[in-house]
Amino acid sequence: MEKEKIIAFCYDFDKTLTPDDMQSQGFIQSLGVSSYDFWKETSETTRKGNMDSNLSYMYTMLKKYNEKSGPLTKDALQSYGVGLAFFPGVLNWFLLINKFAKTLGVKVEHYIISSGIKEMIEGCAIAKFFKKIYASSFYYESNIAVWPAMVVNYTNKTQFLFRISKGFLDETDERVNEAISPEDYRIPFKRILYLGDSATDIPCMKVVTNYGGYSLGIYDSVLSNSKRVERMLQEKRIWKYFQSDYRENSPLFVACCDIIREISLDD
Repeated sequence: MEKEKIIAFCYDFDKTLTPDDMQSQGFIQSLGVSSYDFWKETSETTRKGNMDSNLSYMYTMLKKYNEKSGPLTKDALQSYGVGLAFFPGVLNWFLLINKFAKTLGVKVEHYIISSGIKEMIEGCAIAKFFKKIYASSFYYESNIAVWPAMVVNYTNKTQFLFRISKGFLDETDERVNEAISPEDYRIPFKRILYLGDSATDIPCMKVVTNYGGYSLGIYDSVLSNSKRVERMLQEKRIWKYFQSDYRENSPLFVACCDIIREISLDD
C-alpha cells in the first residue's frame, strides 16, 4: 500500500505571519518601557556579555518582568499570545490550504520554526493548526520561568527541518542524527515549503532549496520592505517572494496551491 503523501508547510513567525515581533505586541508595553528601549537594552546585553542574541532577549524579558511584576509564569506568557495580530488572511489560511490539498488526495501539516517565544505562540489564535511548534522556551519550576529551556536561532533552525523530514519530532529525540535513506524520510524535502522574511531564515531557506523544496520569501506589503527578499531571490536562496497577503486567491495562496498540485502529481 502506497504511503500517504504528506506536505509540510514550515513558517517563521514574527514578520512572516504577524506584522511585528511578538514581544512588542503587549509584553514589552506591560513592562512600562518602549519597544525601542527594550531592544536597545537587549543589544547592549548581547554585546557586553558576548551572548547569543536570543539568550540575551530572554534574559532581558525575565529581568524586566521580575522588576516590574514579579515572577514570570508560563500562564502569563501564554496570555500575551492571545492578542497577537496577524497578516490579512492568516486566520483562515490553514483551513483553506488543508481543504485544497484534500481535494488532491494529499495531506498538509503545518509547523512553526521561530526564534520567538513558544509559550506566546501556544497562546495565540492559530496555535491549534500546528502539528509542532519549534521556538525558544523557558524552563519552569512551579510554573515560574527560571532559565531558558530551548533557544532557537538562525543556525540551529535547520535541525528542525530534519526532524520534520525524518519524522523524529521530539526536540530530545537523538535519532534525528541517524543515517536514513532519503526515500525513507517521512516527508522528503521536495515536499517541504518554508516561509520566512529575513536573514535569520536564510539557513533554512538554503537547506530547503538545495534539497529540492520550496522556500518563499514574505514581505510586509504595508511597509513595502521587499528589498530583503528580492536579494534572497537574486542569491538563489528562495524560489519566489510574495506580499504578506494570505487571503484566498492572493498571489501567495495561488502559488502554494500550484505547488501542492505539482507535488500531488509527483511520483
